[in-house]
Amino acid sequence: MPETRLRPTSKGAAYIADFLVRQKVPYVFGLCGHGILGLLDGLVDRHGEITTISVHHEAVAAFMADAYFRIAQRPAATFTSCGPGSANIVVAIASAFADSSAMLNITGNVPTGQWNRGPFQESGRYFQGDFVNVVRPYVKRSFQPTRAEMLPLALRQAFALMTNGRPGPVHIDVPLNVFVEPVDEGAAEHEDHWPEARWARPAGDPAAIVEAMRLLAAAERPVIVAGHGVELSNAEAALVAFAEAMAIPVATTPFGKGVFDARHALSLGPTGRNGSYMANAACRNADVILALGTRFDDRATSAWLPGFTYSIPPAKLIHIDIDANEIGRNFQPAVAIIGDARIVLEQLLARRPEDGSRREAWLNRIAGWRRKWEAATEPPRSSDAVPMRPERVVADLRRAVPADGIVLSDVGVHHNWLVAEYDAWKSRTLLQTWGFASMGFGVGGALGAKLAAPDRPVVAVCGDGGFVMNASAVLTAVEYQIPVVWLVWNNFGYCAIRDQQLGYFGQNRELATSFTDTGGRLFSADYAMMARSMGAAGEVVERPADLAPQLEAAIAANRPTVLDVRIDREIRPLASGSWDLPPIPHPMPNFGWGED
Repeated sequence: MPETRLRPTSKGAAYIADFLVRQKVPYVFGLCGHGILGLLDGLVDRHGEITTISVHHEAVAAFMADAYFRIAQRPAATFTSCGPGSANIVVAIASAFADSSAMLNITGNVPTGQWNRGPFQESGRYFQGDFVNVVRPYVKRSFQPTRAEMLPLALRQAFALMTNGRPGPVHIDVPLNVFVEPVDEGAAEHEDHWPEARWARPAGDPAAIVEAMRLLAAAERPVIVAGHGVELSNAEAALVAFAEAMAIPVATTPFGKGVFDARHALSLGPTGRNGSYMANAACRNADVILALGTRFDDRATSAWLPGFTYSIPPAKLIHIDIDANEIGRNFQPAVAIIGDARIVLEQLLARRPEDGSRREAWLNRIAGWRRKWEAATEPPRSSDAVPMRPERVVADLRRAVPADGIVLSDVGVHHNWLVAEYDAWKSRTLLQTWGFASMGFGVGGALGAKLAAPDRPVVAVCGDGGFVMNASAVLTAVEYQIPVVWLVWNNFGYCAIRDQQLGYFGQNRELATSFTDTGGRLFSADYAMMARSMGAAGEVVERPADLAPQLEAAIAANRPTVLDVRIDREIRPLASGSWDLPPIPHPMPNFGWGED
């Protein structure tokens, strides 16, 4: 931390504002309410040093903070009022927790003197002021300082927890009286002299490094699987260096897309349900797998079905993660290394053999799988069919967005298509909500991404269902002049679930997943008109030839823009993996199964 001390304060809210400024938190995102009045008053005096942005739904605030952290690699803060105000933000905090995004979530509560009286918007009937138990499953820790003198310790510990180890949100629940009561000078003085909370990242155990390198050097069919943890540890350069030095092909998890350039000769693409054929085929035929920063969740592994994406065992797994809870959760490791992905890769690279095999036979076999996959997937990317094919939409998106542009995916069938088709070339250029998969991340998170990278284009791809749930983000973008482009993947329904209804239960078993009028005909709002009503630009796009020019124009216009893109709902991705919802029988891959 800087040597300068916090300015003297008399109120808890002023202390919080001072602390956020000292921690270089640039933004607080939130929505007002009587329970947070005290904090807002504290922020008034620091408005020139920390920017407050008011949203129109609390979840949008946390989606913004989530995306902001992913791009800026430092946390923002959120504020919400007691009761429903804070309950509205929980779904977005849960998304950040599942995806390892750090943020400070400040919730207001009723005054402690009113606890147990059932005042307006108090959470809890059987325990007073009990919002901490609402949010506790979704944060690294929840603090509830009930006296102003408790604020300095809670804030100092909260910031240390957020970004050290596996990042994640931390919650601090503050009763109204604590915002306006004086902070004890002794408590503030004690916390004032701690160093900045950037603790050392852990290296791998040297004996485990030796054993891992022995297995990799002897492997005939090795594969590296890179997850989101590579991005969190800034290990991308180390990954490229190690893969090239050892001539080992690299698959990414779907959530790890971008940590290894999709154009690289050793790139296999993503694994799992919507993964590429070469990635799934290589992983299920590998003899040694080096896994970096992945928890092996169901969508990335074909739901752990043996032989679909992975065959562990007999394949030997070297599993590296900074979170010991994830190692061995779903697959048995031959070597387990608790450590930072970048540091461990550097340790491995230092021990690589000088005369390592180039593994031509293995790489040639993979090249054959790649040719087969590209022959099947390439033609639809230039289709002129109306309604537009999904492959054409993703291909034009990739052409329109520059290399450093940021694309956010919301939740829906379009997410499956982006995993399957969108080539991410750099880290932090494709942001997804993965573990908790909350609809709204792409819609609202786009604002946070743009604030973190104001000079880079930001495009959110969101379904018509997810967009209308969180369309107020467009109004916030207009109010604060945040130039984001939303591509609404308009297929007249919740088609990811519709496709599962039809696939698992059969034709004519659809219910409550399509958007229809009273006559049963497909129906859609005019999302472009909705955008214009809020002061943004809006266009309906129905012809393939119009999409790329409209995207390029929207990016160049540098103003909030919604493109309502009409897309064929009957086209589904090729599947070289699977997914499982037991006890329903799992679907078999429809591409390449049994041919590798």
